[in-house]
Amino acid sequence: MAAQAGKVLDGIKQKGVVACGVHTGRAGFALADGSGQWSGLDIDYCRALAAAVLGDAAKVKYVPTSGQTRITALQSGEIDVLSRNTTWTFTRDASLGLAWVGINFYDGQAFIAKKKPGLASVKQLGGATICVDAGTTTEKNLADYFRAHKIPYKAVVFDQAEAAQQAFASGRCQAFTGDSGALAVLKATHLKNPDDYVILPELVSKEPVGPAVRRGDDEWFAIAKWTLNAMIEAEELAITSANIDGLKASSSDPAIRRFAGSGDDLGRFLGLDKDWSYRIVKQVGNFGESFERNLGARSPVKLPRGRNSLWTQGGLLMSPPLR
Repeated sequence: MAAQAGKVLDGIKQKGVVACGVHTGRAGFALADGSGQWSGLDIDYCRALAAAVLGDAAKVKYVPTSGQTRITALQSGEIDVLSRNTTWTFTRDASLGLAWVGINFYDGQAFIAKKKPGLASVKQLGGATICVDAGTTTEKNLADYFRAHKIPYKAVVFDQAEAAQQAFASGRCQAFTGDSGALAVLKATHLKNPDDYVILPELVSKEPVGPAVRRGDDEWFAIAKWTLNAMIEAEELAITSANIDGLKASSSDPAIRRFAGSGDDLGRFLGLDKDWSYRIVKQVGNFGESFERNLGARSPVKLPRGRNSLWTQGGLLMSPPLR
């Protein structure tokens, strides 16, 4: 049975763009260069959605949002999807009218500080001033962890992540706390003399982050969910932007043929054409390609895949079967 297009998809087709809420600027996840070209792991998800539903990964309107404005932007309909390092939590899922489509980065909250002799643990930060972003789970986790361990501290709270990072880099705060992936980006790309800083080993929370949509449009939710799954499934099947044309033309593997659009037509169940998943990989790449160029070995961050590896490689990433 073919799916009927929902209101969100109808609106996107009328506008000709996917309105995607993104970070105001975080290398590796969402960052615009001097010419206004966006790149990052979260950006690639936006591009994949546009490739799937509009046929062109470039048809995205990027809407920069802060930690405090991102949820409202999605609730109000200003954006069609939020792809901005946003942690999937019970309260956000159950009480704000949002639905997470999956997890595109498994993270945890950590702390970065200037190196000094003997500093090897968050528990040694007693009495420290700590920079943190406002309106985030990070701010709440900071308070919970230090209260639970009876460690005195002073939080210095900023509305914008960039302001918090700049304050830490200038020495206003003795430590900065955020998701470990963001701290790795900060250390690699923003701090002068990065070897002078240490990311302390403890993770004080679990931070599964991923894209979210508004509740109430099941058709759009399904498209958004299976767009992320398609990027992961492509990596599981070893389908890349470089080899997908050859596989589409000659592979006899039923799973690959379904994915590449030369087998069963899965797109009809989403209200899309049969090449929706082919376009995602051809124009954007599979999840591994996106990770490597934005955060991994091919990027300035050089972050190990770790828990963000496929389940077949000891990580947590797995897509339900596309069949």
